[in-house]
Amino acid sequence: MSAPRVAVLAFEGISPFHLAVPSLVWGPETPAGDMEPWPLTVVATEPGRLTTSAGYTIDVSAGLDALADADIVVVPWWSAPETATPAPVSAALRAAHERGALVVGLCLGVFALADAGILDGRAATTHWKWIETFQRRFPSVELRPEELYVDEGDVVTGAGATAGIDTCLHLLARTEGQVVANRVARRIVAAPHRPGGQAQFIELPVPAADEDPLAEVMGWARAHLGTQHSIDGLAARAHMSRSTFTRSFRARTGTTVHNWLVAQRLARARHLLETTSLGVDAVAAQSGFGTPARLREHFATALGTTPTRYRVEFSAPR
Repeated sequence: MSAPRVAVLAFEGISPFHLAVPSLVWGPETPAGDMEPWPLTVVATEPGRLTTSAGYTIDVSAGLDALADADIVVVPWWSAPETATPAPVSAALRAAHERGALVVGLCLGVFALADAGILDGRAATTHWKWIETFQRRFPSVELRPEELYVDEGDVVTGAGATAGIDTCLHLLARTEGQVVANRVARRIVAAPHRPGGQAQFIELPVPAADEDPLAEVMGWARAHLGTQHSIDGLAARAHMSRSTFTRSFRARTGTTVHNWLVAQRLARARHLLETTSLGVDAVAAQSGFGTPARLREHFATALGTTPTRYRVEFSAPR
């Protein structure tokens, strides 16, 4: 399968960080052997020089017509969420989506997708600070402001700043497999998998020192995913009451113990399917799902596929 062609829209006043995220995860910065870089073109409404929010300028050689050849179109940011996106941009986004391109909005770039009508009747997320503005401007969109990213198949939206990295890693795993996404995550020193349902804001985004009991329990649970865990058992291991443990866990991770465990088990199952010849029964057991039926249920819900089909698409040559 050839690498997808990516077009990233840049605007006057674009944030350099947001513009760089797709290239950081998918582009030519990737060392040889990690993955085949995805061809990436930066596009502007009109080719020429743009001033970034950091004060320096960039030269963009491609115009909106370049979207016609892209498999993935990304709007990484938008500087004026109160202002409608220019009509030519909306038209180009609609045309790309209608012909089958995957359209991605990151941070305030989600506003541009909504302006184009692509999100009508769909679920989406965006930066938490602009929730009220988004809901007022786009009442027909089901906004999920608590989520890092929302995958609607042919449209994917991500929340603010570093959630763009999570979104791009998620799309990389969806396209190339979890092993490749984990490899790239290690290179850029990012978390290998943060589920889309994880909260945008958490009280303690960086784990505490090694002696922190919650961090130790999370590490132990990852190493023993084949074991069935209860909240009471994990709380006891952390020497906490159940209520203190669950409250502390959500503050640390932004999600529930159950959802975190399911995400970790899905990541383990995907890794085993990609890198081993274990049968589905063994994968279900080693990842902690217990039975093939439960494994298939979670794969269908989270990935829209079966374990067997996933292996066919993503298993590495052995």
